Amino acid sequence: MSFRFHRLALAIAVAFVVPAVAVADEASTDLDQVVVTASRTDQGLTLAASTVIDRAEIEQRQPRSLADLLRGTPGVSIANNGGPGKATSVFMRGTEADHVLVLVDGVRVGSVTSGTAAFQDIPVDQIERIEIVRGPYSSLYGSDALGGVIQIFTRHPQGSFVPQASIGVGSDNTLRGAVGFAGRGANGWYAVEANHDQTDGINACRGRPSPGGGGCFTYEPDRDGYRNNALSLKGGWRFDEQWDADANATRNEGRNHYDGTSSNFAASATQVLGSRVRYKPAQDVLLTASLGRSEDLSTDEKDSVYADTFNTHRDLASIQADLGRIGGAMGLTTVGFDWQRDRVVGSTDYLVDARRNHALFAQWQQEFGANSIQASLRRDENSQFGGKTTGSLQYGYALTNTLQVTGSYGTAFKAPTFNDLYYPDYGNPDLRPETSRNVELGLRGTPGWGHWSINAFQNRIDHLIVFDASLTGPLFPFGGANNVDRSRIRGVELAGDTTLGDWRLAGNATWLQPEDDSDDANHGNLLPRRARRTARVDVDRSFGALSVGASVFTSGYRYDDTSNLHRLGGYTLTDLRLAYAFATAWKVELSANNVFDRHYETARYFNQPGRNWLLTLRYQPRS
Repeated sequence: MSFRFHRLALAIAVAFVVPAVAVADEASTDLDQVVVTASRTDQGLTLAASTVIDRAEIEQRQPRSLADLLRGTPGVSIANNGGPGKATSVFMRGTEADHVLVLVDGVRVGSVTSGTAAFQDIPVDQIERIEIVRGPYSSLYGSDALGGVIQIFTRHPQGSFVPQASIGVGSDNTLRGAVGFAGRGANGWYAVEANHDQTDGINACRGRPSPGGGGCFTYEPDRDGYRNNALSLKGGWRFDEQWDADANATRNEGRNHYDGTSSNFAASATQVLGSRVRYKPAQDVLLTASLGRSEDLSTDEKDSVYADTFNTHRDLASIQADLGRIGGAMGLTTVGFDWQRDRVVGSTDYLVDARRNHALFAQWQQEFGANSIQASLRRDENSQFGGKTTGSLQYGYALTNTLQVTGSYGTAFKAPTFNDLYYPDYGNPDLRPETSRNVELGLRGTPGWGHWSINAFQNRIDHLIVFDASLTGPLFPFGGANNVDRSRIRGVELAGDTTLGDWRLAGNATWLQPEDDSDDANHGNLLPRRARRTARVDVDRSFGALSVGASVFTSGYRYDDTSNLHRLGGYTLTDLRLAYAFATAWKVELSANNVFDRHYETARYFNQPGRNWLLTLRYQPRS
């Protein structure tokens, strides 16, 4: 029954999206939606395959976590190790989890040892907007963006003074709270928010003790709770018509129980600091200077006994000049310089614990008639592996006022992490960056009834870093990291939304063929933890002060290993929600997730929540 149900959900998503391709309303509608992440400018073309999730949509969906919010986004696949607060991996377009660049208010985040961001610790209540740009973007951002970029913008003020607060209770003794206030005056603005989230959780892992075990390789049949406290501060000031500045700071502190052989508790923190100054000396010239720091801090214990510490620090600086404007004789030209320093401080002795990277980049954006073009080039110089040049060319042609065809080619790279390079008995300091070549075609429309898009792509990735048991030498007593694998990923993404009567409908579907292309026994196998088929349908409607909605997400099967011996079955999740605004500034929300109590795994042996609910009381006066 479950198999038939998830096949049916996929068919529903396709049935909703595909007919849009055959329809093009000739009404004059702007095809371009400004997406800052796609061009590093706030007035650029949007030729990229992208998805924007704004605050209104976040409140409508009532997600319990950032992973829940991202789940079902076109091209995105999620793997979670045991429920709320547990390690969460985000795969974009079938690439690796560390092939996704994550930014918070423009600051690059993530551990420099593991190469991934702590998605599980970012509170949804602090998010104003998420921009998801799919495809290679190393030509603008450097390392990591083989699969795409996810940029998270924290809350902004919507009026002169707007307070807001919420409290929620739910399954597994979940307790959540948020309080904040924001304001805007003639020249300045500010925003402050504090969040708390705690839950008893579920038993994270059903693994078995070694030898012959799996997953966490231990058996600890208990609830693995999670607690998180977060604070966000933002502010800005316009000095005059030429000068303005802003700054932001966020800190999340987590306490997380899980199942493991060497550790089963982590006290962690992630911190992001950023500042920016902008100077506009002329109408067509904008100069921007920014500084940032991100930190990923973790101390692990095993049964209340200290185990280890991993603290990573990343310092960032950037200067950018935007010259000209869209529609001008020279279009918009952007040139800039990025600087980055990564450091590791902890209990593990790395052979090298710091490295630097600096880069020059340039971009040109132009519209002429029905044609649109965006071209970018970047040169990175890294103190560990030397230089790397990447580039991208995107082209769009408006067939009608509401129908546009796009095409692109881009290259990208991923620098080896400190674990890849220097972790004792594993790291290989001779590793080269992973590299990719991506080609893509797209078609999209904005008829009067809504939006739709279709994108097809192929991405070839070389020099993938994996464990190589045949590697020998004084640094590798049992083998180590090596550039030995290749992959070829093909895919098609469809998305659309419309309003039928008073019902708002949105749907998308993704087909992937993420294959191992190496010359070994795994040639032709599917890459681990990526589903070949995913789809999502959202339905919402308001009845005055009452709003109701439902989401259905379906995922095909995936494998948990490179040999494709351990298959994880497909599954379908159904979520229901309602909200009632019983007063001008007050609203009560109720969400019921996985209402059919489906059992499923996104990583082998790691459990996922069954049927669960959350009841929230929210105070949010109008601005």
